[in-house]
Amino acid sequence: MRDPFLVRLLGVTLAVGALAVSWPGARPEAAPRAVEARSELAADEKSTIDLFERSRNSVVFITTRAQVMDFWTRNVFSVPRGTGSGFVWDDAGHVVTNFHVVEDASEALVKLADGRTFKASLVGSSREHDIAVLRIDIDVGRPSPVPLGSSHDLRVGQKVFAIGNPFGLDWTLTTGIVSALDRTLAGEGGPAINHLIQTDAAINPGNSGGPLLDSAGRLIGINTAIYSPSGASAGIGFAVPVDTVNRVVPQLIDTGKYVQPTLGIQVDSGVNQRLGELSGIEGVFVLGVKPGSAAEAAGLEGAALTRDGGIVPGDIVTAVDGKAVDSVERLLAILDDYRAGDRVRLSVKRGERQREVELVLRQGE
Repeated sequence: MRDPFLVRLLGVTLAVGALAVSWPGARPEAAPRAVEARSELAADEKSTIDLFERSRNSVVFITTRAQVMDFWTRNVFSVPRGTGSGFVWDDAGHVVTNFHVVEDASEALVKLADGRTFKASLVGSSREHDIAVLRIDIDVGRPSPVPLGSSHDLRVGQKVFAIGNPFGLDWTLTTGIVSALDRTLAGEGGPAINHLIQTDAAINPGNSGGPLLDSAGRLIGINTAIYSPSGASAGIGFAVPVDTVNRVVPQLIDTGKYVQPTLGIQVDSGVNQRLGELSGIEGVFVLGVKPGSAAEAAGLEGAALTRDGGIVPGDIVTAVDGKAVDSVERLLAILDDYRAGDRVRLSVKRGERQREVELVLRQGE
């Protein structure tokens, strides 16, 4: 015998269910919307995708560690120091990155795009250019080097592409344009870096050492720094131009260090500034000439000291190949664009006489 209360309850439930089904305002179950077919990717999109896919395997992720000593126990520990990016330079396993990425590191690991990780050795570095060269031993599946471009013919407004590992995010692509050329960036506790490329492509911590590419996928610079009060990209990034890289890196691979070509003259920034203020002459005062140097062979003469401690100016270099020099720093920046063995023409002033002198740059010491 059925319980009347249970029958009544069941009837109410069925009635409510029927009411819910037939109620005019009830929502039917939503169905997924149909996906609309799109047309072909735009030509510039295809080009960017192709560039990234061709280039990413040549870009590496670098992690470094440093040794620290516990103050109390005097035990030495290896701790993570930082991360950065880099790129394959040649078929011998050389990897190029920023000097500041590996500075003060006791070891570095290089991770390839395929996930393999290799311990790297430091081949050489140049603090003046913020460039360092590492080497990894890899025989099988070696990534292709990044194709080299040129930077002397870059134009403001030209498209650029940066690949790196910002914030440790693997293989990220950002795009932008060349926003300025020939910038100088004061080094943090070190020398200023000259001839930098300025770009608005987003460059963030971790991008340092990664390649800056042109629209053909050629290397045109090494991403090295950003201008940002917050530490994140603010639309002003800097890259070491590839013409500098292609001059410095081979020397680092061959000798482990970079030595600037020299005229063979002795100069001093502080003394030069003081003499310029006293004489009203803009240029670089030759304080001395090194014996056997190119400057001596060209007949340059240095300053002389009087008996009372005064200075009688000798030759004053006012230009190199038509490029005016008004300071020692400017002279060194111009000479850094040359290699040992290159011939340069100096504009030299001695007293009221102005003359042109040609000499061949020699390897510095």
